[in-house]
Amino acid sequence: MRLFKFVHTAILPLLCALLLTITARADVAAIAAPDRPAATVAEQVLRSGGNAVDAAVAVGFALAVTFPEAGNLGGGGFATLHIEGESNFLDFRETAPAAATRDMYLDADGKVIPQLSLIGHRASGVPGTVAGLWELHRRYGSRPWPELLAPAIRLAKDGFIPDAKLVRLVRETEEDYAGKTNFQRYFGELKENALFKQPQLAATLERIAKHGSDGFYRGDTAKLVETEMQRGQGLITATDLAAYRPVWRKPLISQWRNYTLVTPPPPSSGGIALIQYLRMKDLLADQFRGVPHNSTRYVHLVAEISKRVFADRAEYLGDPDFVKVPVDRLIDSDYLRRRTQEINLTTPSLPQTVKPGLGESLETTHYSIIDGKGNAVSLTYTLNGSFGSGVVVEGAGFLLNNEMDDFSTTPGQPNLYGVVGGTANAIAPGKRMLSSMTPTILLEGAAVRGIYGTPGGSTIFPAVFQTIVNLKDFGMTPEQAISAPRFQHQLLPPNLIVYSRCCVLAETTRNELTAMGYRVEKSPWEFGDMQIIEIDANGRPMPASDPRGRGESRVINLAQPAR
Repeated sequence: MRLFKFVHTAILPLLCALLLTITARADVAAIAAPDRPAATVAEQVLRSGGNAVDAAVAVGFALAVTFPEAGNLGGGGFATLHIEGESNFLDFRETAPAAATRDMYLDADGKVIPQLSLIGHRASGVPGTVAGLWELHRRYGSRPWPELLAPAIRLAKDGFIPDAKLVRLVRETEEDYAGKTNFQRYFGELKENALFKQPQLAATLERIAKHGSDGFYRGDTAKLVETEMQRGQGLITATDLAAYRPVWRKPLISQWRNYTLVTPPPPSSGGIALIQYLRMKDLLADQFRGVPHNSTRYVHLVAEISKRVFADRAEYLGDPDFVKVPVDRLIDSDYLRRRTQEINLTTPSLPQTVKPGLGESLETTHYSIIDGKGNAVSLTYTLNGSFGSGVVVEGAGFLLNNEMDDFSTTPGQPNLYGVVGGTANAIAPGKRMLSSMTPTILLEGAAVRGIYGTPGGSTIFPAVFQTIVNLKDFGMTPEQAISAPRFQHQLLPPNLIVYSRCCVLAETTRNELTAMGYRVEKSPWEFGDMQIIEIDANGRPMPASDPRGRGESRVINLAQPAR
């Protein structure tokens, strides 16, 4: 009896307290999203019992309403996941229409026709976003599909108050599309401090809520897309839409120090590039030892690594369903060791001396989510440039992408981001264009330790690399890591280093790099909008949103009511 009383009065309360502590820790979720409405939607879904994938689906549709420069129905993307201990990767990248041809953007003399792959109906690939979100939900979702679209429908039907940064971006972009597309007619009324309603988009979302993926790829929405294409001499047909399928692929899983890196395979170039960056930096550990963050030597060494990464990207990478991509050889330690031995430690390597090594959207958006059970989603999707092709589907209310520019329109021709490509990324019907999107998850053992990603076109994987290094090598907090100055060198233009607009490299560093032979310029756009979640050794999530954008990050204690 005394033993029972001791257990009841002394041990049982301790056990209960321990269980409560474990439960509370397990009931903490986090979101890092590119705007406030999306963060609110994610919190609502997680509090209603939804998992990380449910939240990701709801956020994807909400951003199509409130983040029109990149959030979308008419684009595509990638999702890297770690769900119930299993890592996976979904490719819902756009594809070239069946009528696309290799030389479709060249004139009779074989020269690229300016803007044809960027503005207007012919710039668009077959969208993958809706099919991708539907497939994520089919495999991993737990809440009813219509419930996850309800917030987006409400935001489109009832309206939302646009952020000042969005209004400014629309005003800056309008002239690019003036007289060429219907962009002004749909977004010209968007103003600060005034509700912006999108009834046609709401009706499209309602069809998707009712019919799932078929509500976009078949029926009324598909007819509206085909009619829009015919209106502007575009190539996408109802047959193209009905034939679209997202693809589950094995993620690239690579050991890096005591971590496991889970990152995208081709047709993303980002995963291979990120692994190359991290491994080459470690192979050059003696050269980096004691070098201050973003100092002249640090920037030079990273630029030398970048030259080799971008040379390999241009030569070898493309859609793995069309070309054989030598993934294992490109990330092999012996190969990367040989590449580091080519690096010039004191002066910039001349671009013509940097060859492929084997011998054989600026405006995108990203969000990171972890739920109370440790399931993680890192999702990046895009229209490519800000507001994509500038074409809104009449009657359906959503923008179409300009992803066809991510193909190599002709070998050696720079795309929107100044990146050149080769025949591996040439246009072909049904082919997925090469991407730089790099949604990444970092594991330590079985536990998620980091979720990373950003928009920024060809600056994406260098930004993810620099953020991880800021966290792991320089001991920065998540906020410090994503707020630090970032820089970019991509082989061509020769010896050009660009740095982010808001958070600039030190003047001393810029002057010393110039003296070394670099051209150092502020980026013409603000590249990067990192949305990350770091998870500490106690399982506490620490989300952070980039100050360059209008994002919002939240830790959500699911055991407590919303404030």
